[in-house]
Amino acid sequence: MKEVTMETRIGISGWRYPPWRGTFYPEDLAQKNELYFASRQLSSIEINGSFYSTQSPASYKAWYSTTPDHFIFSVKGPRYITHIRRLNDIALPLANFFGSGVLHLKEKLGPFLWQFPPSFRLDEDKLANFFAHLPKTEKQAVQLAKKADRLDPDYPAAAATSQRHLRHAIEVRHHSFENPDFIKLLRDFNIALVLADTAGKWPYMEDATADFMYLRLHGDEELYASGYAPENLNWWSDRIKKWQAGSEPRDALTMAGPDPHPQKRDVFVYFDNDLKVRAPVDAKSLMHLLHVDWKPQD
Repeated sequence: MKEVTMETRIGISGWRYPPWRGTFYPEDLAQKNELYFASRQLSSIEINGSFYSTQSPASYKAWYSTTPDHFIFSVKGPRYITHIRRLNDIALPLANFFGSGVLHLKEKLGPFLWQFPPSFRLDEDKLANFFAHLPKTEKQAVQLAKKADRLDPDYPAAAATSQRHLRHAIEVRHHSFENPDFIKLLRDFNIALVLADTAGKWPYMEDATADFMYLRLHGDEELYASGYAPENLNWWSDRIKKWQAGSEPRDALTMAGPDPHPQKRDVFVYFDNDLKVRAPVDAKSLMHLLHVDWKPQD
């Protein structure tokens, strides 16, 4: 039997940062071509704009067509749901989000990232209701999108019958989540816990809770700014290899202990230490350590 190769995606959180001009981006590169350039250097990028406001179907279609084959986007869920509604009365906001055109990313659509504010405390009932509403397939996402009330749902026709699996990851920022019951809840719904390196500011847990791992590296010494030294990137590389292989680091900082159902996992890693132009540099360095070869052909 052929051995299954697990997927490694290493990229950046967003792609439009003026300080990257002349460092990551060539000085003479037109701004409209930044995504084109970045997607040929890195195999995945988080879409951040969807967190702040509703993006248009035209934008999703343009992002799809601009990027090469086999590229993957992660998409940040709206703060309207997580920060403003705080998971209250979420059915229609979720319908509007999934009807906004995000499914036009088609096979380039990777995990959805749901980030909670530092003031949001663990509420198991509210989270369970949220997880139950999240679509697990494109078909379910379309069924949800059809209930949109703020826009005309827009999605590719093929999505209406597609059973392609959708993934979801949760990033928490309140210490009440350092609770084994929270980890169990994530595992029950196959939701990934985001391993967020935040220079010690917010919770850091290494529990494997889904069929993939999702890492966000915001800076190990200074939030959103500090770069990762070679020895630190080696440390991350060693851990990623273990999670991919279906094991866990011996010194893993977990709330609930080892995963009772170990399995090989895809790994998604995004650098968000962009203030000092470190994110793309560190992403490419980690790709090299993990032997991730990304040379797309147009």
